[in-house]
Amino acid sequence: MIVYPAIDVMDGKCVRLYKGDFGRQTTYSNSPEKVAKQFRRQGAKWLHLIDLDGARSPDNRQLKTIEGIVKGSEMQVQTGGGIRSVEEVDNLLSIGVSRVIVGSLATKETELVKSMFAKFGSEKICLAADVQIRDDEYFVAVSGWQELSTIPLRSFINDYLQVGLKHVLCTDISRDGTLKGCNVDLCNSIQDEFPGIALQASGGVGSLNDLRELKTAGVIVGKALYEGNFTLVEALETVC
Repeated sequence: MIVYPAIDVMDGKCVRLYKGDFGRQTTYSNSPEKVAKQFRRQGAKWLHLIDLDGARSPDNRQLKTIEGIVKGSEMQVQTGGGIRSVEEVDNLLSIGVSRVIVGSLATKETELVKSMFAKFGSEKICLAADVQIRDDEYFVAVSGWQELSTIPLRSFINDYLQVGLKHVLCTDISRDGTLKGCNVDLCNSIQDEFPGIALQASGGVGSLNDLRELKTAGVIVGKALYEGNFTLVEALETVC
């Protein structure tokens, strides 16, 4: 399992949001670049980097900050935040990003996102499936988690398997930033049902036990590291 330490960048700072709410943020560092280097020294090989400024407006995408983190950290970086076009994916890959995360666009502009797989390849695109439960089924949320689509999670994955989908980031919105535990049952069941994808579990990881119970290809860890619930070294040792 790959442990992806997470950095959310906003206004040049390293922050974390509670359930994606921009009004409920905590600032942990004024230097995302330093945080990234610390993660690298602690043994991380991949970094999960979200550009919250870019998520709110593509005109504010922090390309220079992202490029600085990519070059300074010497890690492979997957990044996203409101990706809206092929050009934005191209720009991010051109500055050294290893993989681009595409979320709401994948539900709203299906053919456009499928064209990204054709142009860049399945290793360069990660679909973000941010989900909420309704009537005992998980549906994909869009528009910064403010709106729930009519697309079930499993249908979402099945549709993109046709174009070579490999990487999926699954976040249970109700748990994100809460430290109350990852939705292990959901993530493990999706990984078991779709063994050909590399599922990244996200949302609510609060203890090393979450990592022990997950059977996914990857896991995103953010607030638990910043709040000192465990260290990145301990996380990496746990999944070895």
